[in-house]
Amino acid sequence: MGGGDDAGGLAGLGDVAADTAPVVLALDDVRVTRAGRNLVEHIDLEVRAGEHWALIGPNGAGKTTMLTMCGALGHPSSGTVTVLGRRLGRVELRELRTHIGHVDPRHRMLGDNTVTEVVLTGLTGSSDPVPRWEAELADLLRAQELATGVGLARRLDARWSTLSQGERGRALIARALIAVPALLLLDEPATGLDVAAREQLLETVDALREAHPSIASVTVTHHLEDLPASTTHAMLLRDGRIAARGPADDVLTSELVSAAFDFPLEITRTAGRWAARRAGAVGA
Repeated sequence: MGGGDDAGGLAGLGDVAADTAPVVLALDDVRVTRAGRNLVEHIDLEVRAGEHWALIGPNGAGKTTMLTMCGALGHPSSGTVTVLGRRLGRVELRELRTHIGHVDPRHRMLGDNTVTEVVLTGLTGSSDPVPRWEAELADLLRAQELATGVGLARRLDARWSTLSQGERGRALIARALIAVPALLLLDEPATGLDVAAREQLLETVDALREAHPSIASVTVTHHLEDLPASTTHAMLLRDGRIAARGPADDVLTSELVSAAFDFPLEITRTAGRWAARRAGAVGA
């Protein structure tokens, strides 16, 4: 892969050692320019089946731009993006997106749909049920099975407006899984959740990764506390460039995270979960 210098002199980690798992997602020397400004540049990323990456950085670092390309929702200005073996710009995007599960807590719907109906929209790639489209019995049963698997067995007929934010997050995970994606994208999935709901959601993510060992995922977040324990790799972004990249425990260190956020932080990991606090804070 091509690549640029690390942002602001931050330490860059070498590429993860290759293994036999197939590559699910590859970005090679990617740059995205809008209105004359580079939103990201010199971005290299390779995600293999079974890997679970975190994209972390301050506001404006380029995380959303990265996820847009990972989800085949936009093209790079230069460089190449290959998703599930297909290069953007040489493939019909609508069909490709049906193989990508996307969990976004800001998901918008026109109708007040039931949990089951929301999960089924993962098959049509639509925000709301498609008029005159009817799910086959097998699809309906799978939607209910997935919703049950994320803890919504008693809420299958509940309307979206009656769901808590945590229940909505779990419903969107089931929606993302119904098309049996090879790639799962989680866009700040803990947004708006209280502590208990966040923990339930992250337990759900850990469980689905264990149940589907070949699935690859990319999670975008500002907060290390929102990362599932099953996170295997991480990329730190700063000012649209890679600050560090590699196995999560090598990247999510006090030194590297402090440099990426330009703020003194102490990073700890307990029982598989990360936490960040100001370095030198009372009680640290």
